[in-house]
Amino acid sequence: MKKNIKAFLKDIIPIIVGILVALWINNWNESRKDKIYLQQISSASNKELMETTDDIKQNLVLQQSFIDTIDAYLLDDQISLLDITAKAKGIYAPTIKINSWKSISNSKIELMDYEKVSALASIEEQKEILKNKTIRLGDFLYSNPNETGKDKKEFMKILMSDIIGTEKNLQKNISEILNNSK
Repeated sequence: MKKNIKAFLKDIIPIIVGILVALWINNWNESRKDKIYLQQISSASNKELMETTDDIKQNLVLQQSFIDTIDAYLLDDQISLLDITAKAKGIYAPTIKINSWKSISNSKIELMDYEKVSALASIEEQKEILKNKTIRLGDFLYSNPNETGKDKKEFMKILMSDIIGTEKNLQKNISEILNNSK
């Protein structure tokens, strides 16, 4: 009986050790792949956020010009909201790029630091808020293209100022993420 147990242990121990070594190697390899994936996603995310910041900066100038145009024609009851929009060369909104964030949030979010996850989730929420505010401005303009009254012009200015405020807040949050990832 003792010979059978010794033979069994002699045969099973190398198998168990081999399995443990294989598991360790597999875990090490998965960890290495996860680090590479996280670095690639982080790099892509930072690039998208920098491009978004640049787009916001460009649009803020155009949007401020739009507000200045409203101010210039605020009391002129011959100039409609549509005319003001044409003189300002349209309404502009930045493109908020968060594709890398969406990619990792749908797959391996547990690999990321909580602070970055929270910040990127906040940016995604702000993107939706900005989209809704821009739609509201477009709907207002669409419903009132020929309005020439001061009150409608001021309301349009308020809507655009609200969009600008959201963009500045978004820009601040993006800067914090980029500064923390250095």
